[in-house]
Amino acid sequence: MDQNYSTTHDPSTNTEPLGMAPTSSPLSQNMTNDDKTTTGGFQAQKKGIINASGTDPNKILPFQYPWAREYYKQGVANNWTAEEVSMQRDIELWKTPGALSDDERRMILWNLGFFSTAESLTANNIVLAVYNHVTNPECRQYLLRQAYEEAIHTDTFIYCCDSLSLDPDEIYNMYLTVPTVKAKDEYVVKFTQSVMDSNFSTTGTANIQKFIFDVVGFYIIMEGIFFYAGFAMMLSLLRNNKMIGIGEQFQYIMRDESIHVNFGAELINTIVAENPEVWTPEFKAQITEAIKGAVDLEIKYAEDCLPRGILGLRADTVSDYVRHIADRRLERINLDTVYGVENPFPWMSEIMDLSKEKNFFESRVTEYQTGGNLDW
Repeated sequence: MDQNYSTTHDPSTNTEPLGMAPTSSPLSQNMTNDDKTTTGGFQAQKKGIINASGTDPNKILPFQYPWAREYYKQGVANNWTAEEVSMQRDIELWKTPGALSDDERRMILWNLGFFSTAESLTANNIVLAVYNHVTNPECRQYLLRQAYEEAIHTDTFIYCCDSLSLDPDEIYNMYLTVPTVKAKDEYVVKFTQSVMDSNFSTTGTANIQKFIFDVVGFYIIMEGIFFYAGFAMMLSLLRNNKMIGIGEQFQYIMRDESIHVNFGAELINTIVAENPEVWTPEFKAQITEAIKGAVDLEIKYAEDCLPRGILGLRADTVSDYVRHIADRRLERINLDTVYGVENPFPWMSEIMDLSKEKNFFESRVTEYQTGGNLDW
């Protein structure tokens, strides 16, 4: 392992999704891609996280970016599958007339509709863009793990739709039929128009900036902002002992996503550290504006999901939560905060802690298989 690498960030102690200020992101101390070293009479290129022609993607040791390995290990510790969670009580509640209000049903359907396709969009970006351009082997190992988790998340929504006997055409077409869902998906997809081109290369400042913008779009905006109003809404059901099967699955997804967001931020910060010329005031302003645009869309989505207050939630408080989360994302990639809003949902930090004690005869224990060592 490279002994010159140092970091102050421990993924296992991350509390970012709980609304607390994150630890300052470490930047890689590796030299830039242009640095050369002479070995045995010839020049060899220093290995960077992108544009490193000397990288052998099949040779994972020694690690150059230990943080990527740590995130992989955290993902493995979080292993779960949708079918481990019982949906029986959810089915009974869903099919009982009057057990859920119309507004509660609307909120559930809107979130299932958004997440069902958002997870696929994210997975496609990982496999078709990020994996292609990030050739570092330990980063690729994590990306493979994340792709697997996205498949589990996609399967979760199949499981929910099947359990509740929902119309799949209705749920899986909401990204086309519900304007606020469609607007969020289209906003993120436009970030990838360049990097999805088979001829795209990360060579040169402009192209590196395009690639960073893609990573911001999917890790910081999609997974880091667009998911979090939905998390607050769906976890509020669990908090109120309603639709607890879906609520528990959203707990697991949120824990997975917090690691995804941190990996993405680490990836951005490392690319910037190795290519500092890309981090211009104009580019930083462009990213900030993109995040502000995402916040506006997420607030409209929250208002659409919550036309009236339910479960202790109102659209304005969910909107404040989105602003608070956006500031944490900006901090995480070393940009100035915008909103200065306090976390209106301190209970999110409590509901994120998976219960270690359950009555065996009431429900199966739904802890992660090896997740008891995680400190949230």
